[in-house]
Amino acid sequence: MRPSPNASPLHTWPTSERPRERLLRQGAAALSDAELLALVIGGGTAGHGSAVDVCRRLLARFDGLRGLCSAGIGELTGQPGIGRARGCALVALGELGRRLSVDWTRKRPGPLTCSDDVYQLLLPRLVGLRQEVFVAVALDPRNRVRASHRVAMGTATSVEVHPREVFGPLLREGAAATVVAHNHPSGDPEPSGDDLALTDRLAAVGRLCGVPLLDHLIFGDGDYISLADRGLLLDDEPNDGLPRGKRC
Repeated sequence: MRPSPNASPLHTWPTSERPRERLLRQGAAALSDAELLALVIGGGTAGHGSAVDVCRRLLARFDGLRGLCSAGIGELTGQPGIGRARGCALVALGELGRRLSVDWTRKRPGPLTCSDDVYQLLLPRLVGLRQEVFVAVALDPRNRVRASHRVAMGTATSVEVHPREVFGPLLREGAAATVVAHNHPSGDPEPSGDDLALTDRLAAVGRLCGVPLLDHLIFGDGDYISLADRGLLLDDEPNDGLPRGKRC
């Protein structure tokens, strides 16, 4: 039987039950989230139990892996058994996971055909963040992704975006069109007045630059709102953009 959460340090566990030995014998998929994290942070700490105990408490404190991987270094180092070195290791682990997801979505074949495609593309970059982040995607004439870039990072309630910072990289990439997105850490994706005003400015600049804005998505907690689907993009000049008024 595997040791209980109140067990002694890992070096006193039966060899066959230690996370490292179980990984070598059974593979990483056989380990729990807490056991995998324990291998990242190393041994336990006096007074705080084993590394597995420390990680179980972390997962409970941050409501699972998503919350833990989006926690900042200050939040982590305040937890029992987590110092600066372990906090940095956990932050690095979360960032590597996000980068891996972004790298996978960059290789996604085919054009973007609707707002759901944009949502799935950018979800790894915008999920679980504590600050608002604004992202722009460069599209080719067939609405295939040419590149994407983070335009700005703001606070928990706002992000300041200048059209120059959006369209400068897009023009350098030779974009034929763009979609943009940002997140609301509150979890509510409803657009604010500032969101709508910014969208109007970007749409106007995009027309002048020859890089039309096809959509602006706002990410919430497990859902999103497409301003194009809602008919909230100014369309003084029609374009062959994403289908409007429906999701995939």
